[in-house]
Amino acid sequence: MIYETAYVLRADTTEDAINKMAETVKATIAEYAGEVLVSDAWGVKTFAQPTSKGETRGNYFYVMYKANTECNKELERRFRISEETLKFIFVKLGVEADQEAIVKGYKNPDHAVTEAGADDDKERKMFSKRKSCWFSAKKTSPDWKHANTYAWLVNEFGKISPARVTGLRPKYQRAATTAIKRGRCMGMISHMSSRTLR
Repeated sequence: MIYETAYVLRADTTEDAINKMAETVKATIAEYAGEVLVSDAWGVKTFAQPTSKGETRGNYFYVMYKANTECNKELERRFRISEETLKFIFVKLGVEADQEAIVKGYKNPDHAVTEAGADDDKERKMFSKRKSCWFSAKKTSPDWKHANTYAWLVNEFGKISPARVTGLRPKYQRAATTAIKRGRCMGMISHMSSRTLR
């Protein structure tokens, strides 16, 4: 199976500790006969909402890899015992047969191109009389790594707008809800407002 993991280290983590964690992740994947497909550093970001311990910034790292579930358990154990790790997430992307398409589909959140006028279009669709699914029309889907694909579905109080308001098809409403929950887990979007990662 192909998985992705993102982990967040403290913003003041030293270069040595960052390199040590990166080596630990690679070594663990190799130990379980896995293979790293994509490795990327997203840099230091300001969380959409401070953590329970008051941390407001974190250093984001991303790895896409091929491995088994035992590898994920070991990676989780290592993240949990690391004092530098603030947040982490594991997501199953697909099977090895789709590896090429999955790797090609990866986009760094900083380099993602937003469509011109997309926000106006969303607002118009949410409040128009005849609703149509925005994701179906644009032939795209919500992705937890890109807050701009789902932030418009969260109101200023942090509530996820229901399908009767957004006009999304059930499949995309479920995908958007999952993306929002994953985004909240990683500090991409706030639990209490529509504020996103900066």
